[in-house]
Amino acid sequence: MIDESADDSAGPRMWRTVAAEPGAVLLDGFHALKHALRFDADVRCVVTTDRAALVALAGVLADDVAEAVAALATEIPEAAMRRITPKIHPTGVAALAIRPAARAVEQVLTGSPRTSPIVVLDNPRNLGNVGAVIRLAAGFGATGVVTTGTIDPWHQNVVRGSAGLHFATAVERLDPAGLPGGPLYVLDAEGEDIRSVVIPDDALMVFGSERHGVSAELRSRATALVAIPMKPQVSSFNLATSVGMGLFHWMTHSPSQRAGDDSRAGTLR
Repeated sequence: MIDESADDSAGPRMWRTVAAEPGAVLLDGFHALKHALRFDADVRCVVTTDRAALVALAGVLADDVAEAVAALATEIPEAAMRRITPKIHPTGVAALAIRPAARAVEQVLTGSPRTSPIVVLDNPRNLGNVGAVIRLAAGFGATGVVTTGTIDPWHQNVVRGSAGLHFATAVERLDPAGLPGGPLYVLDAEGEDIRSVVIPDDALMVFGSERHGVSAELRSRATALVAIPMKPQVSSFNLATSVGMGLFHWMTHSPSQRAGDDSRAGTLR
């Protein structure tokens, strides 16, 4: 029998309060929480089925945020946790953070000079793919990820796919007409081989979905069309794979990035 009184304890009450706030974002599992804390997210509530185990895990995997995890974590019964998240993460933790204000994200995306590209996903269809792209963008130090179309890039399934790395880069949904300024490098099968192209730091790197590609509107505005070479008769790469290859190409050919190679190597888990 499920204990209904579990929902009246302090942890679930705090969860309901924060969840009702505008911009509340679910962080599902320890790695999402870890990344959110590392990148100064406004984490308001952390609940776990085993506080001692969570604090120990933080000490082993992320001692840089272990103190913050211990201060925020509240232990609640498993029954209450199942009401918060139908499938409890294997690490037994869930958290709520508040997404950055739109104005703050806009300032990052439109700031000048821009020292790394913005990834533009033109009308993406798969939430998990969008999350994976955001994770890649954070790892490569991209300025941000912008989506067009109907998908909310802050949907909880996207945040799950990014492992909480939304807070390490700027993430927003915009209309094509409202994209930040900068040269548009559109990934397209008919474009020039990317190996012969240097992508500037202030570029917008535009990727379409596997099925539909980039819209005619953005394609017509392209500064350059570039293609990732692939074996004949292979129809396409996965979206996240294409973004990863594109960002790696930018990083390895950008003079500013080569100059900072030593500072990019990291050991945090």
